[in-house]
Amino acid sequence: MEITGKRIRISPLKLEDAFFMKNWGTHENPLLSDYNLPSLSDEEIRKWYNYKTGEKNRKYYSVFNEGNRFIGYMGIKKIRRIFRDALLGIVFDPNYVNQGYGTEAITAFLEYYFNEMKMKKLYLEVVQFNKRALRCYEKSGFKIIDRYLDEFFDQRIDLIDPYFISEKSSFVIEGGKVYNYIYKMKVDKNTYLKAREEIDGQKIKNQTRSTID
Repeated sequence: MEITGKRIRISPLKLEDAFFMKNWGTHENPLLSDYNLPSLSDEEIRKWYNYKTGEKNRKYYSVFNEGNRFIGYMGIKKIRRIFRDALLGIVFDPNYVNQGYGTEAITAFLEYYFNEMKMKKLYLEVVQFNKRALRCYEKSGFKIIDRYLDEFFDQRIDLIDPYFISEKSSFVIEGGKVYNYIYKMKVDKNTYLKAREEIDGQKIKNQTRSTID
């Protein structure tokens, strides 16, 4: 199985791809430090890979850019064949965010997910403070359907850090513990197709404007 877009290629995640994550950059924002993967040891990477790919109800994929560089991975877990739905997760090398790769990867995957896998709905969960990811998901057709509080992964987070202060409304401190808001989002085939039309329409406008200029 291989999915291709204008700039990206998606294929099943391999162990060699997982090891390449040691070459990825790191997030400057401490709120996103849980996604910093280069610090993992070789043994931790093997365990991570085996965990991600070891069960039938989840599938993980590698995302490559036009230079054939491994820039991200995405996966669907909690796959329910009867209900034809699953939960999406996606992580990118911080060096390649804000370049449109995420939106392209998601829209290309949704085409495969709905048409080839014959699935009906796809869910995801995203922290409220990750506005970049939220914009990407909304652009791809996902809609917010719920919001809830969960315990933040780093209970020792510096509460006077500028990044934390700027996103203070996304957090709740109660009983000496730090919690953060999480959005649950959903997309179905119809909303995906509408989002794809809007993306394609915007591309045509940009191309036309570029030609005129």
